Amino acid sequence: MITRLCKENKFNEALQILCEQRRLEEAIQLLELPETRPSATVFSTLLRICIDNRALEEGKRIHKSMKWSGFRPGVVISNRILDLYCKCDKPFDAHNLFVEMPERDLCSWNIMVSGFAKLGLIDEARKLFDEMPEKDNFSWTAMISGYVRQNKPECALELYRVMQRDENVKCNKFTISSALAASASVQSLRLGKEIHGHIVRTGLDSDAVVWSALSDMYGKCGSVDEARHIFDRTKDKDVVSWTAMIDRYFGDGRWEEGYLLFSCLMESGIRPNDFTFAGVLNACAHQTTEHFGKQVHGYMTRIGFDPLSFAASTLVHMYAKCGSVDSAYKVFKRLPRPDVVSWTSLINGYAQNGQPSEALQLFDLLLKSGTQPDHITFVGVLSACTHAGLVDKGLEYFYSIKDKHCLTHTSDHYACVIDLLSRFGRFKEAEEIISQMPMKPDKFLWASLLGGCRVHGNVDLAKRAAEALFEIEPENAATYVTIANVYATAGKWTEVAKIRQVMEEKGVVKKPGISWINLQRKDYVFLVGDKSHPRSKEIYEFLGELWRRMKEEGYVPDIDNVLHDVEEEQKEQNLSYHSEKLAVAFGIIATPPGTQIKVFKNLRTCVDCHTAIKYISKIEERRIIVRDSSRFHCFEGGSCSCKDYW
Repeated sequence: MITRLCKENKFNEALQILCEQRRLEEAIQLLELPETRPSATVFSTLLRICIDNRALEEGKRIHKSMKWSGFRPGVVISNRILDLYCKCDKPFDAHNLFVEMPERDLCSWNIMVSGFAKLGLIDEARKLFDEMPEKDNFSWTAMISGYVRQNKPECALELYRVMQRDENVKCNKFTISSALAASASVQSLRLGKEIHGHIVRTGLDSDAVVWSALSDMYGKCGSVDEARHIFDRTKDKDVVSWTAMIDRYFGDGRWEEGYLLFSCLMESGIRPNDFTFAGVLNACAHQTTEHFGKQVHGYMTRIGFDPLSFAASTLVHMYAKCGSVDSAYKVFKRLPRPDVVSWTSLINGYAQNGQPSEALQLFDLLLKSGTQPDHITFVGVLSACTHAGLVDKGLEYFYSIKDKHCLTHTSDHYACVIDLLSRFGRFKEAEEIISQMPMKPDKFLWASLLGGCRVHGNVDLAKRAAEALFEIEPENAATYVTIANVYATAGKWTEVAKIRQVMEEKGVVKKPGISWINLQRKDYVFLVGDKSHPRSKEIYEFLGELWRRMKEEGYVPDIDNVLHDVEEEQKEQNLSYHSEKLAVAFGIIATPPGTQIKVFKNLRTCVDCHTAIKYISKIEERRIIVRDSSRFHCFEGGSCSCKDYW
């Protein structure tokens, strides 16, 4: 008997040493030797190692060894096996053991409820939850957070209310955070404020986790100022809190406040992460605020950023969207392994900036690199073909999406190929493709077709496209204006009058054209006929002189697309002071000779402004870049990079 006890002690000591050294496989092999009687401590330690390493198969072998050795696990060790099965995504194996357990404690129930909830088996979790003989904070939180994760915020809030009525249970910070997340999901500011009041009354308002959840709730419920109030009161803010608050400003369209808060973050001593940089750079891309994007880039360079991170890809995107394709290319060349997002951003940048040849060459390099293009890549490729006038090449790329690259055609691809065909008057082919589409044509496709009809004066097809757009978005003034221009060009002034009458009856208002230019980090905004600028007298005098010199060079105003049926002299006057002309004129008089001018416009630039700026670039010997709602136009020496296809 003594000899046997000595052997068992040595055996357990050997197992314990292997456990301490985390030599799991050797320990299990020793465990599986015949006639062994491991101690409860050994089994418990081995199971803990399995849980830490998510070692399911090894854990199953340990479970079998218990049965072979005649060891009867108590509730603590049984709970560890339950925990292992749940964390290794085997909830039904765990449930089988749970049913067999002669004794269960609160921990056993909590493991099962939490395991089912985390794996999305929310109905099974709720059934167990309702059967629990007793519940604690963990039980309620596991169930409430499970509902939130499964996008069932109403169920989460209902259970939270039930919990509040239980006098034996007090909410902790995790329960409160889940309830706030549920309020944010249903965007119920009222419920969120009720929970906020409960937080103050129970003294949980000193916890950073709770403050973060509160700020998130207010932000998602549209109360950004309240979110900022909570953010400012939060102690020990981390980079996640900063990033979330900055993103809330951007999501609410409060760009300047977002930029300002990012500047505060840079001064706080807390280092921004990739998510912070990506959010700010995307905002710069959206707002074309390149000057701020450059500051962010400079900061990233100073602190050292990972060129393999997605923030580096966002840098390429930002420069491309701001029209600085050369800068985008420089960043791209420094990336050790560009991902498909970086390739696509640069391809789209070249396409939108009037460099279709470079876009298509880059696409060839993408294919040679072994990178698989995605749906968005082909949008850039097809756009490049449109801007270059490569109709047959574009069709070849379009059909290769499915035949060669095994991707599905999206509505964006169809819109691009219809744009390609209609711009060059190949309407029969465009109509054939539309008739064969597997999905219903969207507003972008019909707008592309309408734009092509405008260029080629196809009145009948333009009417069909416009009628389809009226069905999809009857409030969009651009459709009314474009079809009216088609009628005006054809001299159908009666039809133009009908369109204007419909617009008045439906309360459709033409979106005003706005152009802006950034000089010395300040935006100057212009409307058509705008005289609010302090230097407006100089601007108008300069434009008058330019107008005279342009006509001497052969410029003829394009009055076909001026809607009003008025005298030609009046039509010319209506064209003279479009917002982009005012912005370009101000840029020229406010900068030294030879300085590049970059102007942005919220709408598509009109034909006359496009022609006029070509003349201005030649007369003033300036490189003028105009970013309209369609693309970048680079005017230089009397020509445009778009080759008059836009």
